[in-house]
Amino acid sequence: MVASTLSLIGSSFIVLCYILFKDLRKFSFKLVFYLALSDMLCSFFNIIGDPSTGFFCYAQGYSTHFFCVASFLWTTTIAFTLHRTVVQHKTDVEDLEPVFHLYVWGMHVFHVDLSFVVMPCPFLHCHHSLQFITLVVHFGTFYAPLWGAILYNGFTYLQVIRMLKNATRMAAGMSDRAHQSDARPDMRALNRWGYYPLILIGSWAFGTINRIHDLIEPGHKIFWLSFLDVGTAALMGLFNSIAYGLNSSVRRAIYERLDLIWPERLRRLDLPLRISKVRGKQEESEMVPLKFQEQQQ
Repeated sequence: MVASTLSLIGSSFIVLCYILFKDLRKFSFKLVFYLALSDMLCSFFNIIGDPSTGFFCYAQGYSTHFFCVASFLWTTTIAFTLHRTVVQHKTDVEDLEPVFHLYVWGMHVFHVDLSFVVMPCPFLHCHHSLQFITLVVHFGTFYAPLWGAILYNGFTYLQVIRMLKNATRMAAGMSDRAHQSDARPDMRALNRWGYYPLILIGSWAFGTINRIHDLIEPGHKIFWLSFLDVGTAALMGLFNSIAYGLNSSVRRAIYERLDLIWPERLRRLDLPLRISKVRGKQEESEMVPLKFQEQQQ
C-alpha cells in the first residue's frame, strides 16, 4: 500500500507537470507523460486491493495487469525513439505516435484475449491457489514481454550511448577546451540512460524469482521473497517518475513558475533557487537528441 501510494504520487506529479506547463508538451516528453499515466493508473488499481471473488476481482486484476504492461511497453517506445533519432538519424518519430499507441494498447489486448482462450480468468488475483496452468499463462502474458522489453531497452540504450560517446570524442578532438567542458554535462546525461533498464530489472527481478519458485514448489510461500516481490513491483511508478520525468526540463519549468510567484521582498533570499535554476539551464535533458531534433524542425 505504501509503495503503491509513493508511485501514485510520483507519477501523478509528472502527469500534472505535463498538464500545467505548456513548454513540456513536446513529443520528447509526451512519451514520458504516457508512461507516467500508465504508472499512475496501475498504482491506483493496486491501492484498491484484491477483491476476493466475482466481477470486481476480474476488473481489478485486468486493470492492474493492463496498465502495468502498458508501463514497461512505453519504456520500449522511448528507447526506440532515441535509437531511431540518434543511431538511425531519422526525423519521423512524431509521425509514429499512432503506431506506438497501437503497439502498446494492442499488444496487451492481444495477450489477454489469448490467455482467455486457455482459462476464464488468467490473473493471479482471481485464484487463491496458484495452479500450474495459471502461472504458465501469467508467464506468457506478463513476464515474457517484460523481459523482452528489458533486453530490448538494454541493447538499444547501449547502442545509443556508444554512438553519442563516439561522436562526443570526435567533436572533443576537433574543439577547444571550452567546448570540451561544455560536453561534460551531456556525458553525465548519457550515462544516466544506462540505468534505465535497471529500473525494470529492480522492479521485477524478485517477482520473476517468486513465480519460478511457485512453479517449482507450489503451495510453499517464502515470506521475504513475497514481500520483496510486492514491494519492488509497486515502486516501479516512483522509479520511472524520478528517472524519466524529473529531468532538467521539468525542473526548469518548476523553477520558472516558482520564480513568478516568489514574493518580491524575498527575492534577495532566493539565491539557492536561482543557482539551481542556472544549473538546470546548463544541464541537458535526458532527451537531448529529441530536443535537438525538435529545434531543427
